[in-house]
Amino acid sequence: MENTLPLSGLDDIDRAILARLQADGRLSNARLAEQVHLSETPCWRRLKRLESEGYIEGYQALLNPRKLGYGVVAFAQISFGNHAGDAPQRFEAAVRQIPEILSCHNTSGECDYLLQVVAPDLEAYGRFVHQVLRQLPGVTAIRSNLSLREVKRSGRLPLGDETPAP
Repeated sequence: MENTLPLSGLDDIDRAILARLQADGRLSNARLAEQVHLSETPCWRRLKRLESEGYIEGYQALLNPRKLGYGVVAFAQISFGNHAGDAPQRFEAAVRQIPEILSCHNTSGECDYLLQVVAPDLEAYGRFVHQVLRQLPGVTAIRSNLSLREVKRSGRLPLGDETPAP
């Protein structure tokens, strides 16, 4: 698939830096510079520019949810009955404060929001739906889909230098 993303502000070295950091956010500047064929000072300057321009929003470790006791991943489709007033803004503000909600997307289609939620087990997820999700402002309907098996998990964005696997 041909990459048509608007990466016009980035050159090949910038994209290489971003790709290396997506693969390993713990790379030292010295190792990163070596991998992208720059000396350390120009590499550090580029990295700081990529951070200050917002291409890099932060760094974090990728944790194993099962090892941490989260055996259930659910996708909750949230519907609103009435979009008037401040209910959507209050809903979004509340969602940002709930750690079990990993992501929230305002969507088109059959639901208004799609949430990715983790829970220790089905019973805990059921309690979460009744005690937390149903209490959020504006919510009139919730449909849940449970993940049976994770096929792919990645936070890596395509940068145009990847070759698709067969």
